[in-house]
Amino acid sequence: MRRAITPLVTCGALLAGAASAQAVTKDPVQALKAVLAAGHGMYFTETTTFLDGADERAERRRKGVFEFDAKGGVKALDVTTTGGEYGRERVIGFNHDIGGTSYQSGGLVAKWLKKGKIWWKDSHQLHLWHTELLGYDEQLVNPAEPATLAALLKNGQQSGDTVTGAITFKKLEQVSRWADHSTHAGWDPDTRLGYTVTLTSAGLVSRVQSTFTFADGLDELVGKTLYVDTRYSQWGDKVSIKAPDPRATTTELCIHGICNLRLPG
Repeated sequence: MRRAITPLVTCGALLAGAASAQAVTKDPVQALKAVLAAGHGMYFTETTTFLDGADERAERRRKGVFEFDAKGGVKALDVTTTGGEYGRERVIGFNHDIGGTSYQSGGLVAKWLKKGKIWWKDSHQLHLWHTELLGYDEQLVNPAEPATLAALLKNGQQSGDTVTGAITFKKLEQVSRWADHSTHAGWDPDTRLGYTVTLTSAGLVSRVQSTFTFADGLDELVGKTLYVDTRYSQWGDKVSIKAPDPRATTTELCIHGICNLRLPG
């Protein structure tokens, strides 16, 4: 029996090696383009950790879905965040530039909503940056953008199903609309973001780990290192993100006892 098993083990090892080689030679950019289409998207989960010297603490966790446009941009998002200072919050956002709209529920906004309302609707442009919606600790690498993925692959070193490298904010913003439309744009352009991209056997991204140290920006962030671990699934699934029920939505807030506050659109 032992002699019979040996050829099978050897054969299995060869097949595994062939599968690994196939995964390595698969073109991830072409695999990505094949699943990009309007009305489709992908799901993700994310954990962020701040490092401040010897102090390390998990900050927040996110779970949600991105809806693509045909070029890999994020047409819409629906993301729930837990672990933050103000508790569970959910954000639905559309078009993160002029003409966009966001809806926020829970978290700090919940303290300011009128009785009977669950969602705050906002079209103020400065609040539509996705980093304003999700937080400064979100994933700045968007692997759904073909140009971004191509730059990460070209700039990094591949070993098996992982690609590891580093890229400056300046170079990332040049290829990534997502990064260029974050509030990190305009911060120290020479800040280096380290990354590890993990690929599936189909050539799609299953995980992105990134880290960088804040060189400028908010005083409470300068000098801290951010580590973000994001996992992706269901690439190319049909996605339809809808605005909340307007009956549960308001454009007005009540802050310090003063209601009917509106931000200019």
